[in-house]
Amino acid sequence: MNLLPKSHQEFSQKEYWDSFFKKRGTKAFEWYGEYPELSTHLHKYIKPQDDVLITGCGNSTLGRDLHDIGYKKIINIDISQVVIRQMLSQSAKERPDLKYVQMDALDMSFANDSFSAILDKGTLDALMSDDRPETVEKIEKYFSEIQRVSKLAGRYVCVSLLQEHILKALLDYFPSNNWMLRVVRCFEAEAKATENGENSMPVFLVVCTKFKALPRKILEMNLGSGDKMQRFETEDEVLAQIASTQHAAFVCSGLKRSAIHENEVSLDLYKVGDSIPRFTVYVVDTKHDARNAQYAAFIVPQGREAEWLFSTKSGRQHLAKVTKTNRLSIVTMHRGQDYGDFNEVQTELGDAVCSLAPSDLKNKKIPYLSLGSDVGKRTIRFEGSSEFSGAYVVEDVEVDQEKFRRLFYLTSQLVIQSEAKLKTVKTKKGVKEVVDLAHLTCRHHVYMSVAAHLACRRKQPSPVTVVGLGGGGLCSFLSKFLPKSKITAVDIDPAMVEVATNWFGLTQSDRLRVVVQDGVEYVNKMAEENGHSDAILFDVDSKDSSIGMSCPPKQFLEESVLDSIVKVIGASGFFILNLVLRDSSLRPSILNTLKNKFETVVSYRLAEDLNEILICGRDKMDTEIVKRSLAEGTNEINNFFKRNQSHCDDVELEEYFNNLKIL
Repeated sequence: MNLLPKSHQEFSQKEYWDSFFKKRGTKAFEWYGEYPELSTHLHKYIKPQDDVLITGCGNSTLGRDLHDIGYKKIINIDISQVVIRQMLSQSAKERPDLKYVQMDALDMSFANDSFSAILDKGTLDALMSDDRPETVEKIEKYFSEIQRVSKLAGRYVCVSLLQEHILKALLDYFPSNNWMLRVVRCFEAEAKATENGENSMPVFLVVCTKFKALPRKILEMNLGSGDKMQRFETEDEVLAQIASTQHAAFVCSGLKRSAIHENEVSLDLYKVGDSIPRFTVYVVDTKHDARNAQYAAFIVPQGREAEWLFSTKSGRQHLAKVTKTNRLSIVTMHRGQDYGDFNEVQTELGDAVCSLAPSDLKNKKIPYLSLGSDVGKRTIRFEGSSEFSGAYVVEDVEVDQEKFRRLFYLTSQLVIQSEAKLKTVKTKKGVKEVVDLAHLTCRHHVYMSVAAHLACRRKQPSPVTVVGLGGGGLCSFLSKFLPKSKITAVDIDPAMVEVATNWFGLTQSDRLRVVVQDGVEYVNKMAEENGHSDAILFDVDSKDSSIGMSCPPKQFLEESVLDSIVKVIGASGFFILNLVLRDSSLRPSILNTLKNKFETVVSYRLAEDLNEILICGRDKMDTEIVKRSLAEGTNEINNFFKRNQSHCDDVELEEYFNNLKIL
């Protein structure tokens, strides 16, 4: 496998191993593979001319198999006299030079520097079943004996499952005693276990090479299927990599055994040596239906991963249902990576996708689905960093043969902060791509604009305040949709003003201005100075992930701020709020606070998004007046879309009113 999986799910080392050994019972240490599965690695690190010692040989045929292909200097030892007699009786006639000796590996009688290779298949794991002090002391004796009987440049080759305490013991002893330590993964042994119906857990080969002196510790690892080694600086890095690999394998093993019952599991896939993921895979199970396909993979085109269908749990469940699969692996690609065509991506994903399939999969040829025949295209136009938002990126993506520009904060890469549709126009210098300012790609902006029309229909000109600039799409649209209004956009982040101006077509004028200031301070100052705005729109994201509210920040809904808003909008104005809650339990208290401040509170909840648009006014308005006023706004915005050929979906009045509630 060239891609290394890392699971996002929580993981307990103790529970992992308790579960594994409980299922394996007395057969736990039979699962390391024999010569056919281990031969590729053994031939690389142990040569036919080596003096080979096999510790804790048991009744394994490994020594016999190595002897038969030309390894003639092998001594097998085991503490059990019964096992040694049994193995001698099996080999005495045909292999008289293959030695079996009853001996304790913790107290060997061999002379110093006797062996150029010591092979341990599961012996360390059997000896070190726990990390109690008496066990650790025993293992230190074992390692000291390995050190003593090994020649300079000799190798200790250990086949192990590498429980955490075992790996720690290896890392504590050998690098500190001038041994280079290398870990490789034995995929062949795992594949054999899977073929035999066993639960496939990672099998590792630890290769320690003895030096007279090393200037620094050398820690290497290859957990992929190639030959490329990755060097690590610290023992903790090695421990973390192995634990991550074991956890991902545990998750994959669980997925093979059973369904996750209309739930999902996610994993990142890394190239060997990379620190950033290449793919993310969401494994989604739906309610079992015999008519559905058992399993399929869906490759999300580049740049589309932040859309509702792919970025949310409910969207991915919906995708699995419409594709009529009982289990669907949904694969997203990451920015900053280069990908081939659809077939090349499919080939690259092959092993990883297979590892996530149910064990009873009948059709071994897994179908790969997508939105088209290519993997999509993502063009990064600008990357920057802001004091308030951190690192961000502006990129262009193609969606159904149309191009869109998107702003992402890298702290929340699956959330589109701003989006604009691109169109081509003819200029004197030729054809040029520009932002279509008459198009709204964010559906919640459509309903905020309808509400803004409600506030501005009574008189002209109408001052409108928008707190939260982002890419400036809402402000630019409002200045066109409400031609006699005066728009003031307020944002604390000067970097966003530059992004909106340079990349999203924002143009300031006498009707559209931007103020760089904290939104709460701006509104409070307006109230203090008796300023007026017919509409105040809050469309600002929260940087605080510790609470379940993504929009707005909690301080924007404090009573003192709402009091300022009430004063600024006056008796006929409206407060329009884009509310996004990850924790629905916060909603009742927020609504109660709003209803205590405003006579009218109207809610519109978007069907596919978390956004809820709240329209709040000081005047008491009955249902018919609200519907009539909003119907006028929807007709106006639909006509605006038609006049400007913006290809936005019309607002359907019936659907709009079905989701509209006066609270």
